[in-house]
Amino acid sequence: MNTPQLVSILLVDDDPIFRQGLKTLLSFYNNNGLFRMDVVGEAASVDQALKVASQQHPALILLDLELAQTDGIEALLRLREQSFQGKAIVLSAHHEDEAVFRAMQAGARGYVFKESVAKQLWDAMTTVMKDEVYLAPEVATSFFRIFHFYSGHSLQGCKNIRLTDREREVLEWLVKGASNEEIAGHLYVTVATVKAHLTAIFEKLGVSSRTQAIVKALKVGLVAS
Repeated sequence: MNTPQLVSILLVDDDPIFRQGLKTLLSFYNNNGLFRMDVVGEAASVDQALKVASQQHPALILLDLELAQTDGIEALLRLREQSFQGKAIVLSAHHEDEAVFRAMQAGARGYVFKESVAKQLWDAMTTVMKDEVYLAPEVATSFFRIFHFYSGHSLQGCKNIRLTDREREVLEWLVKGASNEEIAGHLYVTVATVKAHLTAIFEKLGVSSRTQAIVKALKVGLVAS
């Protein structure tokens, strides 16, 4: 009889009741004989998640997309910056096409809607642990719809939009989901300066909101998600 593969797991969700539900579900999975799920840590914020990940080096992170103060996208990006060697599956209540696309672009290896966790998490985990990508049919539809939208960007449109180096930096942080205060901190400028750059960026892109700026920037290839 083959020995079950040990999979160390970090749970990242700011709802302790949901985390407890995940632990119960993972305990149930331990009876299948293929994997043994070992929860090595829990976190309710990005900073906590990064700290536990650096200490425990989990093979798999089950990550909520909406966390207090910031979001799971920030966690994925910072994990990638730290050369995290494990894999991440996003468990999210967000069904928006852009949420799915950005999570996968940021480094998630799977995306599961929270209401489908009980019936899809096992397939997601076994797929991802085989070094494959998991997208349930309804998630795949969202992902590829916006993927084709973005991949059809106009290179000529990109050439016609002239941003300064600083404006491009601000735009890159905007696409990463950073707030004005966070952008100011990263670039060592004032919040007022960030707002001024955003005003200029919006005018050059022909948009009127942060979301429109993100979509336009991705569509014309100014930045990568």
